[in-house]
Amino acid sequence: MADELSAPLMRKTERGRRARAQRLGKWRWPVARFALGAIVLIVGGLALRILLVDDPDGGQPQAVTAINSAHNANPLASAVTAPAEQATITADPEQFPATPDGVPGGAQVTRVDPNLPTGLADDPEHPQANAFGVLPDLAEETQNGPIPRISATGVTPFAAYSRPSLTPATAGGRPLIAIIVTGLGLDQAGTLEAVDKLPSDITLAFAPYGKTLDITAAAARNAGHELLLQVPLEPFDYPDNDPGPQTLLAAQSPRANIEKLYWLMARMGGYVGLINYMGARFTASGADFAPVMEELGTRGLGYVDDGSSNRSLAPQLAGANKVPFARADMVLDDNPSRPAIMAALATLKAKAVADGSAVGVISALPVSIATVAEWAQSIEDQGAVLVPASALMH
Repeated sequence: MADELSAPLMRKTERGRRARAQRLGKWRWPVARFALGAIVLIVGGLALRILLVDDPDGGQPQAVTAINSAHNANPLASAVTAPAEQATITADPEQFPATPDGVPGGAQVTRVDPNLPTGLADDPEHPQANAFGVLPDLAEETQNGPIPRISATGVTPFAAYSRPSLTPATAGGRPLIAIIVTGLGLDQAGTLEAVDKLPSDITLAFAPYGKTLDITAAAARNAGHELLLQVPLEPFDYPDNDPGPQTLLAAQSPRANIEKLYWLMARMGGYVGLINYMGARFTASGADFAPVMEELGTRGLGYVDDGSSNRSLAPQLAGANKVPFARADMVLDDNPSRPAIMAALATLKAKAVADGSAVGVISALPVSIATVAEWAQSIEDQGAVLVPASALMH
């Protein structure tokens, strides 16, 4: 002990290392043996599973999802679908057993009429629409959600979601009147009340900011109403007068405005087209407005100008891009009182009698909804016909 206490520090350290090494050496080989045994067990278990379990996928997790694509990637559909026809495929081996000729059951092809009628989403013979009235083949997935597109068979959202109606060509000379109620969807209770009160031939335009927009828009479609989506466009006094988030702005890059448009179009589905909210400056600029109208033409949507700006280029741009178009003749509730609204409706009817048709825009104020609902009950007795906006979009 004395030798240890009096030994130099370096020698004591060396002796400590040797002692620790001797202690560790006692456990080195047993640990290695345990590890080797574990490896042998794992490898043996995997080998037994491969031999005994019939699993061609090797235990890999799988997910099955429905894919909606415009590409013709289905060889069966390619083989049986002629250019002038559509086909729906139903797979049910029990319902369709093998034939006596040995043809296996399962996928069966039913040919249907390709002449899809106006108002396809409401046609009971074509129940493809989802709970929100959207036809899957008319929806394109984006990072913001689905937006409208022309289907693989050439059906446009405007044609599919339009409410069947008389048009100037089929009205037999009777004056046609379209009423568009704007600003819906922001207040769920107020919107559902408007849907309940208004006749189904009145077109409903929804603002893109409601928290329950899918619910209220679906309720409107289920009640038979035709829908429009309001799109906020830059007015002359922006930003003092701000239409809301994602407003399309003049002098902004076309790509930036199109990205905003996609965000707005993804807020709801099942609409025939767009109607402007404000936008006097934006609609007067061909450089800014033309890419938007071109996008609507590419996607098969219509456009309604609310008539608030005489400088709007909407008629020319819609014609150039083959966009179904209408311009409102008057705002019906500039003075939001029942007598004033009734007087405006009488003026609108007189214009329809003189010109064959007329379009009026009114807000979703309670007094406006109540007055229009009352007026609409007697409009046919006055010799005019109430029609959805699409019937007057050229």
